[in-house]
Amino acid sequence: MDTTNTIATQQLEALQAQLHALGAGQASPHAFSAAARAHAALLAALPPRYGEVLLALLDRLEAGALFTEESCSFSHRGLVDSLQQWLDKARGVLAAQA
Repeated sequence: MDTTNTIATQQLEALQAQLHALGAGQASPHAFSAAARAHAALLAALPPRYGEVLLALLDRLEAGALFTEESCSFSHRGLVDSLQQWLDKARGVLAAQA
């Protein structure tokens, strides 16, 4: 495993922990989004489409945070689940590159 992939994997695991904190209500959507956007090595190690999808999910997460109740457009739980799916797929891509 090269250094770039190692850093990307470390960032992926950090993002996983941050997602667990978000799902448990221990982190705000904005804090999670800022942290996710800061993981440049992770995004660089993945195909460009992964970055596009993650940024779209983060935009929806931030927009949904403006609502105190679940709305039909922005389900917090649904977004957390989608982010988990993204992490699972990204983990598979990184593992295949190792």
